[in-house]
Amino acid sequence: MIRKTFAALAVFLWLAVPAMADDSRQMVEMPAMMRDHMLANMRDHLRTLDQILAELAKGDAKSAADTAESRLGMSSLDAHGAEHMAPMMPPGMRDIGTSLHHAASRFAIAVHDAELEPPEQGARMVFAALREMTAACEACHAGYRLR
Repeated sequence: MIRKTFAALAVFLWLAVPAMADDSRQMVEMPAMMRDHMLANMRDHLRTLDQILAELAKGDAKSAADTAESRLGMSSLDAHGAEHMAPMMPPGMRDIGTSLHHAASRFAIAVHDAELEPPEQGARMVFAALREMTAACEACHAGYRLR
């Protein structure tokens, strides 16, 4: 049993190490304190997306819109320290971050607008706006990594 487990772990590591070595994302260097702050922001963004999904699942679209705007939208930039973080980012990374905050504000608007549409069309509007937020997250994580 132990040999099989060790063999499986060895195969996994053998396969995983080249993939990690071939990581072609742009390395973003910043002081440790700023890096830790940015990582904390990203974890909070993920928690916020999870909270938005939970609120939508409960049928509380208004709370989902409010959460998106207050914690991810353009009105949240001061709370995230965006003014101090932005100069540390390469322009492409900064643009993606800005697109996330704009997408969150558009999501909040889409949720309110969806109430005026037939249910199926309103739901598609909300899901499309939600996807804009997650697409920004995915684009940033696919293109950049912190050191």
